[in-house]
Amino acid sequence: MLMTTILWLRAETKPQEARSAIAPDHARSLIAHGFEVRVERSRQRAIPDESYSAAGCILVQAGSWVRAPNDAFIIGVKDLPDDAQPLHHRHIYFGHAYKEQQGWQSLLRRFKDGNGKLYDIEYLVDVSGRRVAAFGYWAGFTGCAVGVKVWTGQQLGRDPVVPSILPYPGQDQLLDELERELAEAATAVGRKPDVIIVGAAGRVGTGAGDLAEGMGLEVTRWDIEETARGGPFEEILEHDLFVNCVLVDRKIAPFVTMETLTKGDRRLSVISDVSCDPGEYNPVPVYSKATTFTDPAIRVIDSPPLDVTAIDHLPSMLPVEATEDFGNQLLPHLLELGTDPKGVWRRALDVFQEKTLNI
Repeated sequence: MLMTTILWLRAETKPQEARSAIAPDHARSLIAHGFEVRVERSRQRAIPDESYSAAGCILVQAGSWVRAPNDAFIIGVKDLPDDAQPLHHRHIYFGHAYKEQQGWQSLLRRFKDGNGKLYDIEYLVDVSGRRVAAFGYWAGFTGCAVGVKVWTGQQLGRDPVVPSILPYPGQDQLLDELERELAEAATAVGRKPDVIIVGAAGRVGTGAGDLAEGMGLEVTRWDIEETARGGPFEEILEHDLFVNCVLVDRKIAPFVTMETLTKGDRRLSVISDVSCDPGEYNPVPVYSKATTFTDPAIRVIDSPPLDVTAIDHLPSMLPVEATEDFGNQLLPHLLELGTDPKGVWRRALDVFQEKTLNI
């Protein structure tokens, strides 16, 4: 008798994280293929519990994944609750532990102590090493939007330049708001900002470019060819808004530094670091920790002002679009889940085992 594969969608606990790893339509498809899908109730999730129930999912209490059957796959988007309890299950989410991010050792130790496994979504890759599922497009789209909001706040003398951000019901509401703010700022200073996007050819850069073009902004696009000579790049300082869409896994010459930003003329007043990796490999080493939806921007230079926004879960600004897009990418691979990991799951498990070998 074949065992039913249980997929357990946990409620997110990161503040203002409204995304989900799968939407109701994806759950319906999984159920049609013999999966049992259990969904934790959540008031934070943008998609209501009832939509999952209508798709055939079993609704369960938030946080009850800790008591799930040991063979269940626990799926989420962002951080697990921060405690010391060993982890016994197979978890699918963005672990942010393999590049020695804050708390990485304690997290991996929890997996090792509980004999659990992490299938880090960032490391679900095809045979060529390309990620099979990512929120990148919507990260770029919303990251550029926040950068524009910071610029408009600067021109209008707002304090803080951007107030707390809440998830939007859909992109139309975000775009309408952004158009009003841009019109007000352009009236005040006589122009709109111009934007330089580094990493413009990828998913993230494409999203950033679509947002900027949609707002009628002048856009300069850089990718591998333009950055091959190595930074810092003084050309970045000639633009109002710099959107970094390059996520690196090794140390490279920085794109900007505090030294380059504080000498000579500088038009640049906003950096939106969509990649948001304020660690050893950060190519924008002018800030030390991520910003948040509650405090979206930090001022790193007072005069002339330079603000940085670096939010590590940007797509949650548009949680419905982001969830549907991401789930469409992930669904074909979820359908391959089983007792014996194969394909992208085998490769992700190999990375996990390598990273926990000496923990």
